[in-house]
Amino acid sequence: MLLSKSAQNVQEALNQKGVVTKVVELPASTRTADEAAQAIGCIVAQIVKSLIFQTKETHRPILVLASGVNRVNEKLIGKAVGEKIRKADADFTREVTGFAIGGIPPIGHKTPIATYIDEDLLQHQTLWAAAGTPHAVFSLDSSLLVDLTQGTVIAIKS
Repeated sequence: MLLSKSAQNVQEALNQKGVVTKVVELPASTRTADEAAQAIGCIVAQIVKSLIFQTKETHRPILVLASGVNRVNEKLIGKAVGEKIRKADADFTREVTGFAIGGIPPIGHKTPIATYIDEDLLQHQTLWAAAGTPHAVFSLDSSLLVDLTQGTVIAIKS
């Protein structure tokens, strides 16, 4: 089965990084962590939520990879970044990632983005992340997440 263009772009980014996994497009929505876990058949904590924030002063994009069960404490991320942050809007998100909200993968973005990884994700061996559309996902071993994204592992919840 052929992948949509966005999902194919994510598969190519994974291939370029040497990650052996396959992007799959599911009939059910994976737009939210709960929907993704239900469609995949895993627990919500194994879902990687890719959330785009924007620094308030310099307007830099920030990617937070959060466990599906956790809410992001923006003050903690702001401390790590060195300035206050806010949730990015849909236009900014698409501009910096090339993807729409609900399908943002942890890699393969149009521009390099500083990435922060929820320490709780590393408690699970297998993770599932969005792959470019609200129906596309891929699995990966949590031990690959830091190298794959060049992200910094931090506590994201208070």
